[in-house]
Amino acid sequence: MFQDNPLLAQLKLKIKETIPKKEGTIKATDKSFGFLEIDSNTTLFIPPIYMKNVMHGDRVIALVRTENDKEVAEPDELLVQSLNRFIGRVKMIRGHLNVLPDSPQFKDPIRAKTCKGLRHDALSDGDWVVATLISHPLKGDPHFTCQISEKVTDANDKIAPWWVTLAKHALPNKEPKDQEDCEMLDEKLDRQDLTSLPFITIDNESTKDMDDALYTQAHDDGTFTLTIAIADPTGYVLQDSTLDKEARKRGFTIYLPGRNIPMLPRNLSDNLCSLRENTIRPVLCCKVTIASDGTIEKDALFFAGTLKSQARLTYDAVSDFIENEKTAKWQPNDIIKDQIHALHALAKARIHWRENNAVTFPDRPDYRFELNEENDVIAIHADARRIANRMVEEAMITANICAGRALSQHFGFGLFNTHSGFASEKKPDAVLLINENGGDVSAESLSTLDGFSALRRWLNQQDASYLDNRIRKMQAYSEISNTPAPHFAMGLEIYATWTSPIRKYGDMINHRLLKAMIRNETHIEPPENTISDELALHRKSHRLAERDIADWLYGRLLQENLKEKTPFKAEIFDVNRAGMRVRLIANGAMAFVPAPLILDNKERISCHGDIGVILVDGNKAFQLGDEIEVILTDIKETTRSLIAKPTRNFAVVAQKVEEN
Repeated sequence: MFQDNPLLAQLKLKIKETIPKKEGTIKATDKSFGFLEIDSNTTLFIPPIYMKNVMHGDRVIALVRTENDKEVAEPDELLVQSLNRFIGRVKMIRGHLNVLPDSPQFKDPIRAKTCKGLRHDALSDGDWVVATLISHPLKGDPHFTCQISEKVTDANDKIAPWWVTLAKHALPNKEPKDQEDCEMLDEKLDRQDLTSLPFITIDNESTKDMDDALYTQAHDDGTFTLTIAIADPTGYVLQDSTLDKEARKRGFTIYLPGRNIPMLPRNLSDNLCSLRENTIRPVLCCKVTIASDGTIEKDALFFAGTLKSQARLTYDAVSDFIENEKTAKWQPNDIIKDQIHALHALAKARIHWRENNAVTFPDRPDYRFELNEENDVIAIHADARRIANRMVEEAMITANICAGRALSQHFGFGLFNTHSGFASEKKPDAVLLINENGGDVSAESLSTLDGFSALRRWLNQQDASYLDNRIRKMQAYSEISNTPAPHFAMGLEIYATWTSPIRKYGDMINHRLLKAMIRNETHIEPPENTISDELALHRKSHRLAERDIADWLYGRLLQENLKEKTPFKAEIFDVNRAGMRVRLIANGAMAFVPAPLILDNKERISCHGDIGVILVDGNKAFQLGDEIEVILTDIKETTRSLIAKPTRNFAVVAQKVEEN
């Protein structure tokens, strides 16, 4: 009788308009109810019946009612849909196709259908798929529905972590196709013949895409002449060609545990451009003088050339030789020995200069997964950054400073790595925090490169890392800019990378600009404004993918440690209101320590993320930078997360204090 009654509909609309409304974000719980988070301090309860129409993370406008003397929210209008494209697993329910999103916030399967060309019977329970949410109850649809666009891999595929992670971040899972015709372009460059000079490469044992070679001359007056030769893929890849557009689309070579996915075809990255030993290769070079005190002189010369690397060296072999020349297993010939000694002396001068005039960072190990042929993790190695790593690093930093100077002076544009120091809105808090802890700074001093660099050097001298950890959270993020600007985090006036063109598209852009400079061209178009943002997004997605794979593999490897309750030394790197996050020093794994596993009495424990401190009975128990001992209590396979607790029992400690 009342169906489609316009008067009734109008009455309902008028009543609805009188009901208070609030905008907020949906927060789901382990139960069937949820909350509308209006701001950091205000939430409203959402009963189970209303939660059926929303998903975790949805931004909505909700009607606010009083039910049973309690304010509740009824989501009414969808502003931003949280789930769009996602990765999930097929779940067959009574013969019907569903997909369970691969996220801890989404616990209910979503009805699914397949796109054209993907057969329903090609999917089995547990298979990994890519899907898109196509219907939502707050949009007037009867229920949630998703469409499967791609099958990623089978349910029991042992290398699912790699395929799933790459699909999750919309990254390619294989390299570009090899080019059939790989001839060098005619770039109108005069290439100097450097094949008689003893250039050397120093890389990891497994490196195939070797993109830098070095030749160092040490002079009697204590100065050095350093020639940095960089592989030249732009000599093969025409700007705006199909291959160039593909490289831009990828942005970087993807490095994941156990495999890498090159930005360029392997016949270029691992062969024609790679600076292999005793093989003639085209290069782009920078020759520069380094003063005895480590200062980089302003005489850098860029030019094209051809060279033949005379030694393919590894970090460990060179480090062993430098640390104990007489007993090292590997012994170079006299020519290569002279090159190693000269580069070592140059690096020491540059390190000394940067420690006193710029910014250096404490050496942290690189964590490396060792996989067997079946892609099982059999070990995680903590590779210390040794002296040979520092030698190559100093040479590359020198090269990038020279490129930044040259591009800035010649064109006034390029792709520059920049960092602005402190986020402007956090600078007053930083000043207050630093001065309360023995520093002497002002907002004005921290706004200058010299002032910020001095602060970083002061922090490096402090015994505890608590203040450093607090300060880092107040700093801005590094950026890629088309215009010159300082890099505060490195303490450098200018920095433009060009030393990894096989692996970074931004470096290819700078290569082309440097070549235009060598040819004395003046009418050159600057890089597109969108390039910087594109590269930043690529870099972010690659880092997230690397982290996701690592989390998955840590969960596999540490199962035995979970059973055996192995104690681990760990460093606290984050505190929030729910607990703290720690990094296991032995292997780099990140684990979460919930507050109830520190002390199961919420009246006695409080976590203060704003100051990075956890209090027990009002006393400081933990703070950022502390090293503590923990054991794993759970490995959540669905979320690839580790849960840990301190080995120190605070309830027992408190009881002993009271007894005494």
